[in-house]
Amino acid sequence: MVTKAALLDTIAGTNRGLLATETQKQAILAAIASLEDFNPNPRPLEASYLLEGDWRLLYTTSKALLNLDRFPFCKLGQIYQSIRVATTSVYNIAEIYGLPSLEGLVSVAAEFEPVSERRVQVKFKRSIIGLQKLMDYNSPDIFIQQIESGQKFTALDFPIKSDQQGWLDITYIDNNLRIGRGNEGSVFVLSKV
Repeated sequence: MVTKAALLDTIAGTNRGLLATETQKQAILAAIASLEDFNPNPRPLEASYLLEGDWRLLYTTSKALLNLDRFPFCKLGQIYQSIRVATTSVYNIAEIYGLPSLEGLVSVAAEFEPVSERRVQVKFKRSIIGLQKLMDYNSPDIFIQQIESGQKFTALDFPIKSDQQGWLDITYIDNNLRIGRGNEGSVFVLSKV
């Protein structure tokens, strides 16, 4: 059995997957699969108190996220996913760093609906892309409060067509680690903030 510590050691130094070699990717996927076999909460949506909160991305195979690092003069900063169970809301926030005063932010707000004991259907609702300075961005929590209050930002801030959706299986969750597998074959490993 692979432990959480062993998985985290395998992930260390890969910069969320950006720097992972093929050998490392295979080792990480094997460690993830092994840990999933021992999920302490096999029906994660029944333990929604574990799902609630702010999560930081540790590793992913998602090309959509990893490609955010490919913009000229920009580097991908922290990526957060904040889940609000009471309102079935999820917020993805990627911080982008580069030239001074040109730090960016890419965010997507969505709603989720449980469709099985471990799968949620996700419907994307709003996208916000802009400069952190112009949006007065300080932290994910404050930013989410601003979104929930209906604030419009000095940014590309637009609704997403309601037909854009996907799903996510929560394959492992405990008090501080969550693993998910998405409809595009991507894997996500996150830690509670």
